[in-house]
Amino acid sequence: MNQNQASPYKPLLLCSLTLAIALTGCATTSPTPEKTDPWIGWNKGTQSFNDNIDKAILKPVAKGYQWITPTFVNDGITNFFSNINDIGVTINDLLQFKLNQTGMDASRLLVNSTVGVAGFVDVAKLIDLPKHKEDFGQTLSVWGVPSGSYLVLPFLGPSNPRDAVGIVGDALFNPLTYVSAFGTTAISAAIAGSKAVDVVDKRENLMTTEKIIDEGSVNRYDFIKNSYLQNRDFLIHDGNSSQDIDLLEDNSGTNTGNSTPSTQNQNSTDKSSTDSTKAKHTLELTTPK
Repeated sequence: MNQNQASPYKPLLLCSLTLAIALTGCATTSPTPEKTDPWIGWNKGTQSFNDNIDKAILKPVAKGYQWITPTFVNDGITNFFSNINDIGVTINDLLQFKLNQTGMDASRLLVNSTVGVAGFVDVAKLIDLPKHKEDFGQTLSVWGVPSGSYLVLPFLGPSNPRDAVGIVGDALFNPLTYVSAFGTTAISAAIAGSKAVDVVDKRENLMTTEKIIDEGSVNRYDFIKNSYLQNRDFLIHDGNSSQDIDLLEDNSGTNTGNSTPSTQNQNSTDKSSTDSTKAKHTLELTTPK
């Protein structure tokens, strides 16, 4: 799955029974938020907690970091941690049986770790080795593990039970985890410091997209939730939404002999991809790593 990418688990809507209500005179209500989002109380409280932490600590520190850090240093730090992340990406490629992508990401990791000076320079980008976004939560989905309900985690932001387990899996794929756990006190402190820098660096990189949430949403909670669900769906389905895939499967079943989807279906796919890309930027802003 390409990193630049974002696409949708769209909320499930029940069929309207308006006509039946009119005929029978019975009163029926729409599904309550507690049914479609059973942990909404916890989620809203945790989101508020995360927002307060961001406003009180992360955002001010990120602003200071942005002010004192030269652009080339900031880019180098971003590239360094991105290169370390490519270790887990390559492993998840393999676990998802994406052999061609495994070779690409392994090559990317090798090139940037050597010629790119431990990843501080993204040389792989210059030789057409694109950055991909794979994590253990996506791997679990490929293996058939259901996502569960939407869940907001303290400090980590939007998630679900499957992706929460995926966070643990990705930590096990990160060599810094073992260096920190089994190294000396000084090494562990250095690793903790580097992780703090990574968090601040990510937060600083998202300063320019923050207005998407603050100015582009009426209901902030729903906007963040839907952005997260759409983005995960986009990543899991390699840049397509699950609805697009179902649409194409239905189309191939009813139009045998015609390999070109209808213009209407294609337009639907293009629109979904565009919306998902916007959702991806929002998710990155609301999910500290």
